[in-house]
Amino acid sequence: MKSFKLDAPKSLSQRVLLRLRQAIIDGEFALGAPISEEMVAQSFGVSRTPVREALNQLQGQGLVVIRPQVGSFVFTPSAADISALCSFRIIIEPRAAELAYHHDRAATIAAMEQAVADMKEALAGKDNVAYGRADSALHDAFFAHCNNHYLVESYQLVSGRVAALRTTLSSPIDVRTPASFDEHRRLLRWFERGDLPAFETLLTQHISNSAKTYARALKVE
Repeated sequence: MKSFKLDAPKSLSQRVLLRLRQAIIDGEFALGAPISEEMVAQSFGVSRTPVREALNQLQGQGLVVIRPQVGSFVFTPSAADISALCSFRIIIEPRAAELAYHHDRAATIAAMEQAVADMKEALAGKDNVAYGRADSALHDAFFAHCNNHYLVESYQLVSGRVAALRTTLSSPIDVRTPASFDEHRRLLRWFERGDLPAFETLLTQHISNSAKTYARALKVE
């Protein structure tokens, strides 16, 4: 198993949680893969207790499924899960973006510009993980600057799963074709111009396309 490096200072269980969460999002653990408490504890150099605590919290975030007497596994979405997840995003992301535009347009644009630049670099290097992280950063910017903690808390319910699906299912396709990158650049352009209706139309289409990509990759249509 790959060795993990922990950053300080945080509580031990929180450090394990953050590193394990990122490992799932970055695809170091495949969707549906088993997660051995013992192996993770050995890799981290900790007891099984903080690992168990971290896995329980990750189950609350929807990234892990714990089956009593069986073990812990990375989540695997069904067709219904994908549909519900993307429908949820279509509802809340445009609203968060609209609020971000009115609350802190400049900072939101700056974050989106950086994300697009990082996507371009990842595209050139065919780096799935870097592309997925940059993709997530662009969408996260709407919530980071929307100034509504209820929207932020709602988004946090699904953000980890969305990020993991990006890295493992859509990013390998995105780094081979300019389609996704072009859509993100157009989202930035509409946002900069303040054409929020056009922005919302494209964002809705973009999320719907993602749902189809996830379903095809998992063969759950």
